Amino acid sequence: MPELTDDELAFLHGVFDAAREGRADELARVVDAGVPVDLTNSSGDTLLVLAAYHQQPAAVRVLLERGADVERTNDRGQSALAAGVFRQDAEVVRTLLAAGADPHAGPRSAVETARVFELPEMLALLEGGSSAP
Repeated sequence: MPELTDDELAFLHGVFDAAREGRADELARVVDAGVPVDLTNSSGDTLLVLAAYHQQPAAVRVLLERGADVERTNDRGQSALAAGVFRQDAEVVRTLLAAGADPHAGPRSAVETARVFELPEMLALLEGGSSAP
């Protein structure tokens, strides 16, 4: 496989930055132009995992609309749902659950994350309760 040029690498770094920073329109544009929606960085983080971790619900929605894999995990076994739970972002968690994310999926599931970090509001949300903010 040929090595990427500096310009190509810079472009891809910018795509990951767009996910982190919640630049949903830019993400839509680049994915629609052919960037894989499940593109991963050197840690195995997908654009969806990064958007969820950085509390970017609009970016999460754009990626889901374009077919992002809600169950894909990074190299540490964390899913986008687990990232949203860890950050205690109820909107991101609800969006991922509505898209079919499994709270029990992955080596470090969202449920496990809520239990380990003692996040009862997130655990209730994952279990279908309404006590989450």
